[in-house]
Amino acid sequence: MAVKISTISVLILSLALLSLGHCCYGQLRVGFYSTKCPNVENIVSKVVGEAFIKDSSIAPAMIRLYFHDCFSNGCDASLLLDGVNSEKKASPNLSVRGYEVIDDIKSAVEKECDRVVSCADIIALATRDLVSLASGGKTRYEIPTGRLDGKISSALLVDLPSPQMTVSETAAKFAQRKLSLTDMVLLLGGHTIGVAHCSFIMDRLYNFQNTQQPDPSMDSKLVEELRLKCPKGSSTDGIINLDQNSTSSNTMDVSFYKEINVRRGVLHIDQKLANDDLTSKMVTDIANGNDFLVRFGQAMVNLGSVRLISKAKDGEIRRSCRSPCNNPLCV
Repeated sequence: MAVKISTISVLILSLALLSLGHCCYGQLRVGFYSTKCPNVENIVSKVVGEAFIKDSSIAPAMIRLYFHDCFSNGCDASLLLDGVNSEKKASPNLSVRGYEVIDDIKSAVEKECDRVVSCADIIALATRDLVSLASGGKTRYEIPTGRLDGKISSALLVDLPSPQMTVSETAAKFAQRKLSLTDMVLLLGGHTIGVAHCSFIMDRLYNFQNTQQPDPSMDSKLVEELRLKCPKGSSTDGIINLDQNSTSSNTMDVSFYKEINVRRGVLHIDQKLANDDLTSKMVTDIANGNDFLVRFGQAMVNLGSVRLISKAKDGEIRRSCRSPCNNPLCV
């Protein structure tokens, strides 16, 4: 017997299926794209690997991009959007880089899976792979995916911790994002392959708290070494490694914690981690342990869950990571 299906019934069924297709964005899980775009992680890995061979400093740059995007307004790739007053234009983000690598990944992914993989997930996957490469392949954490891209990007909404903050002030900012004190200490361990401009530490080298003296918490030998790289009155703003162990300043490892434990932290907040009662024991445990890379990976996963867009109407899947999707067929 033939069954008659009304046009309205077909429309309802179609809308229901469309809803099911998008229902899981914003609900993270490992392997989110296993059926939607099964080759995405291989594509990301290939592009990232080529970029790392050309310039290994892309690893700390991408960790910073990931942190700056997630910490301000959640992991929604809003930092990638171009605009006169977009997040890119905020002072702390002016030196962020890695956008071209994300563009290259997005272009490669779009050729295989049109408007399926979010830019926010590409950032998370690329960062994970670069952490692995920077560790010499010693770690590779699983990163859940399923994020949506944000539609709003404003420099006025950028809210990042300053390296001049105290441990308590920094911890409070992390807590607002539901990130623990442990997450904070581990995520700052990303500085094991990071760099900073001399301008961030001139006060520690020459005039700490208006004393006309260097910061007494910095090792005196390190003060001398850094003054050579960051001379007073210089017309250029030099760059220095945040991990002052020259044998591993470009390697993702535990060296950063060993350095700050002997008063060789470069940024004010880095050294405070080792000195403050809230975090000093944690720093010593990490420095003397052998599980930093595993724990760092978990902290990166936790960071990747900050303030996610949970409703499809509030987010999208961009075709270009630099501009919002204006196509009504977008998520």
